[in-house]
Amino acid sequence: FEPNQRAMIAWDGTEEVLLLSTDISASESTMVLEVLPLRSEPEVKKGDLETFRRATELINMSLQAALRKKNGSRSALAVPGVAGEVTFHERIGAHDISVTHLLDAGKFVDWVRQYLDSLGIEGDIVSDEMKRVIDGYIADGFTWFVFDVVTIGIETVTNEPIQYRFKTDHLFYPLKITSTVEGATSIELLVLTPWLLRKFPGLPVSRIKLKHDPISVNQYDLQYIDKDMHALLKEFTEMKLRIWEITGDLKSFDKDLIGYQW
Repeated sequence: FEPNQRAMIAWDGTEEVLLLSTDISASESTMVLEVLPLRSEPEVKKGDLETFRRATELINMSLQAALRKKNGSRSALAVPGVAGEVTFHERIGAHDISVTHLLDAGKFVDWVRQYLDSLGIEGDIVSDEMKRVIDGYIADGFTWFVFDVVTIGIETVTNEPIQYRFKTDHLFYPLKITSTVEGATSIELLVLTPWLLRKFPGLPVSRIKLKHDPISVNQYDLQYIDKDMHALLKEFTEMKLRIWEITGDLKSFDKDLIGYQW
């Protein structure tokens, strides 16, 4: 069960930094495989939960200042094989993360199963449903997949945030892959871009709730939020920061979130 997902996305038009954390639980103690499909090889590192707090703090401060200017109110906002290759493998806290590159589409999932078995993962952790979704991503041209194995129990826990940096010509957040998980979810995305986005060819924009008017962020603010996002967007004098909320049954997500400026 994945009742909550929280992420922050910084995108400059050619490259994205994705900071991702989820709440997760199961009906009994078990190993769980989470999969992140990507079109290019990512750099992976431990993220910082404080990034979410600092970004939200700036949003609240900006909106409260605008509200006070408007009406004087001080109200606050409630807010191993030939089918693939492993290019990165590391344990980060509770995460056992592997970045894999697709070489043979027809044999890739079987190769993944053998690779996870070599790590000592008990049982067949790649379900037939997950295989179907992964095959769908492969058919759509995805050649990079992050496999993250975590051990969970019946109590909901918040996973340590993991940061991914990868090249992409559009803002991207994977949703279709979550259709293998049971139940409803609430996804909170903090989105930071030099421009507002106008084209959403994947998930319909009607399913994205803008929780507040976008705020302007300068380089000083960005340096306070996160040094890697600052490095990504250092060429821009001003960025737009906002919170998107996406809710619904996980099995209802048959398309990913994709955003373009034009």
